[in-house]
Amino acid sequence: MKILLVDDSMIMRNILKNIISDQMMVDTEFKEAPDGKAAFEILDHNTIDLLLVDWNMPELNGLELVKMLRMMDKYKNLPILMVTAESAKYNVMEAIKEGVTDYIVKPITAAMILKKTEMYIK
Repeated sequence: MKILLVDDSMIMRNILKNIISDQMMVDTEFKEAPDGKAAFEILDHNTIDLLLVDWNMPELNGLELVKMLRMMDKYKNLPILMVTAESAKYNVMEAIKEGVTDYIVKPITAAMILKKTEMYIK
């Protein structure tokens, strides 16, 4: 199982990695990117099974990344979970409209992350 964590906060990437690796009984490899541009480069050179992405990042934000990926056949079925502080209803609706598989509002809990990711982690 390969998971790409995309967030400009290294602390948040580490929190997500620790929650998933500590709780899931699956061999998981993590890739990390500080923004959408770096994530796109990683996706171009790796097979990723699950993408967790923040909305607000420099270079290329999470929503822009989602839009780009969903236009490409290769990524149409890639599960993408947006993990963000953007909690307004219109933000959630926009992200879902653009192709986000699920939406998680920060601050997060381990239970919240595990509930949203368990169906995608094999």
